[in-house]
Amino acid sequence: MKPKISGGLVHELPVDLAIALTEKDIIYIWESLSAIGRNEFICWVEDAKQENTRVKRIVRATEELLEGKKRPCCWVGCIHRTDKKPSKWQQDVLIDKKPKKSVIK
Repeated sequence: MKPKISGGLVHELPVDLAIALTEKDIIYIWESLSAIGRNEFICWVEDAKQENTRVKRIVRATEELLEGKKRPCCWVGCIHRTDKKPSKWQQDVLIDKKPKKSVIK
């Protein structure tokens, strides 16, 4: 019988990430994360635009979990959460897709 692997606060655990957690035998690490921590990893993986990027993020996620990280490195956070308002940067760049302003010196 396969153990149930928890998803995140908003996101369900995708099959490919669940397989990676199982193959690396790190479900116990995954389960020790908070629902928000699991959610951040899931959202980061699912945000990949290309399959190759998604695969790289899954590999990196397992590596970061083994290193003891609780959130994905360099991720601004899940924009899908309903328990908190997105930051101004998240709203502008990720949700409204406004280009970043360049600073001219």
